[in-house]
Amino acid sequence: MQTNISEQFLSNIHIKDAETILRSCVHCGFCTATCPTYQLLGDELDGPRGRIYLIKQVLEGDAISSKTQTHLDRCLTCRACETTCPSGVRYGRLVEIGREIVDQQVPRSLLQKIPRALIRKIVPYPQRFALIYNLGLLFRPILPATLKRKLPLPQSSSKTATATQARKMLVLQGCVQSVVTPQTNQAAARILQKLEIELITAPDAGCCGAVSHHLSAAEEGLNFMRRNIDAWLPYIEQGAEAIIITASGCGTVVKDYAELLKDDPQYADSAKKVSALAKDISEVLRDENLASLAIKPANIKVAFHSPCTLQHGQKLNGVVENILHNAGFTLTGVQDAHLCCGSAGTYSILQPRLSQQLLDNKLSSLLTEQPDIIATANIGCQMHMATKSRVPVKHWLEIIDEHLA
Repeated sequence: MQTNISEQFLSNIHIKDAETILRSCVHCGFCTATCPTYQLLGDELDGPRGRIYLIKQVLEGDAISSKTQTHLDRCLTCRACETTCPSGVRYGRLVEIGREIVDQQVPRSLLQKIPRALIRKIVPYPQRFALIYNLGLLFRPILPATLKRKLPLPQSSSKTATATQARKMLVLQGCVQSVVTPQTNQAAARILQKLEIELITAPDAGCCGAVSHHLSAAEEGLNFMRRNIDAWLPYIEQGAEAIIITASGCGTVVKDYAELLKDDPQYADSAKKVSALAKDISEVLRDENLASLAIKPANIKVAFHSPCTLQHGQKLNGVVENILHNAGFTLTGVQDAHLCCGSAGTYSILQPRLSQQLLDNKLSSLLTEQPDIIATANIGCQMHMATKSRVPVKHWLEIIDEHLA
């Protein structure tokens, strides 16, 4: 795709990336077939190819309107289009650049600004989020059913004493996950202990930066990333083998630290080290001898929802499914498994109508073969699906952990 970047954007540090990505697009339209919002709305501008044209027009100096902003807002950034694209177009990166530029040019209404500001000031901070969450639980019995469904009850958790091991791996505690489902990382620690791997935490690490990054608060997101790098580097230098992430949404962002900080002279090299060591927990278990875990699966059927960040963002489609299958669990078939559940980070809050449509479609596919449980690999998907699912929704690590001998 030929481009003629407007002079007003030539000084933008991301413009070369954007131009390269635009030029790699050959207009084929294969991406529209796998785009969840295009399937729902049938509007070319609500599909990847249409949004690419919108961003191209913006960068070439055409007038920018709230209409452009709306179509970009509706994108889930699920990156299913990247999996489909024969030309390797890095659409996810392009839409992030486009959103940031459009948000700088088109002022948002107060009704749009307030929820975005609240999300950025609460969600990435576990103590703040826990305060709001616990307050919500206090009033949960009297909340309307629609709000009650959106406020999941905390799951029981039990910390297990871990022995010191020669092999050590860092773990990202996460924001929402550390408050609502702490049992996920506890399950990971118990599983890895049986493999003689000690899971350790860097106390000064925090939010991966995804929330700010996806809400066009670029520098704020980069500061979260820099803080994590500073917190992890001493442990890496002491021999930590990997940085384990049990929420695939966070994992996708941490793996992108090298790309996102490549223009930062102080952090570029250390960001590369962190990205190289970042691993979804499934990558670790895939490469270990799981026979020593002596998993004893019950006679249950599991429907696995592979989060977009796992299958499209990290290109790990099928890894968790193989682990569960090899461990003896019965996996049900899932039609249109490539489609998003509608959670997509903050999307379920900012685009509730589309999010609910996607959720209904996803649950219909997952429940077709009447599973006993739905498993997933991301806290956002887990909480979102649990609001309407008639069967329990758990992180797949919990299912492994519950059936350890």
